[in-house]
Amino acid sequence: MNIKVLYEDNHIIAVYKPAGVLTQGDRTGEVSLYDTVKDYLKEKYKKPGNVFLGLVHRLDKPVSGIVLFGKTSKGASRLSEQFRNHTIQKTYYGIVVGKPKENKGVLKEKVNKISFFAEGFTKKSDEELLAEIKKATKTRTAELAYETVKSNDKYSLLKIMPKTGRFHQIRIQMSEMGCPILGDAKYSNQKPLPDKSIGLCATAISFKPATEDKTINLEIPLPEGWSRYI
Repeated sequence: MNIKVLYEDNHIIAVYKPAGVLTQGDRTGEVSLYDTVKDYLKEKYKKPGNVFLGLVHRLDKPVSGIVLFGKTSKGASRLSEQFRNHTIQKTYYGIVVGKPKENKGVLKEKVNKISFFAEGFTKKSDEELLAEIKKATKTRTAELAYETVKSNDKYSLLKIMPKTGRFHQIRIQMSEMGCPILGDAKYSNQKPLPDKSIGLCATAISFKPATEDKTINLEIPLPEGWSRYI
């Protein structure tokens, strides 16, 4: 995997995750974005031994977009704090099936899903896993705002701004609205897209670096293949 670095300083690195790539490794043994970034840092800085890399958020395997990592414990801690306090603004674009009844709106509902921060269970004991699941499955609020950018009635392009970070939140809420994400076979009766991606991309993110009081704004273009749908 060729790494595409979007931003890097002494404490934080932001990279592009292609659709079909795991953010973090799992039992399949597939090469993940996390592994690739560690290799990049090890080679770039000629670091012997293990390289620190802090995982602070994830994108689903079929989703493309911007992912932040902490290069140091300070960087990871500052980013995690911003995610907890909801001061990091993430913007997604999505292709959905059909057209929303309202051109823009806010979706806010109670969910009983494992939270965004409770996915990484592979290295936990059974007791730890049970404790995490009990904590994570408490009812929480899932909230996002969306705006229809354009539509051909068969498909619509939406700008989506989540205000919370629940597990598979956008995919679930779009499906429950009646406009599932294109190619999302998990939350609709669609067939997967040929490349195993879905029509969802994290296109922009705003955050503060670890040691400066300024805002970093990153943005990437929409995936090239989307033009065939909308």
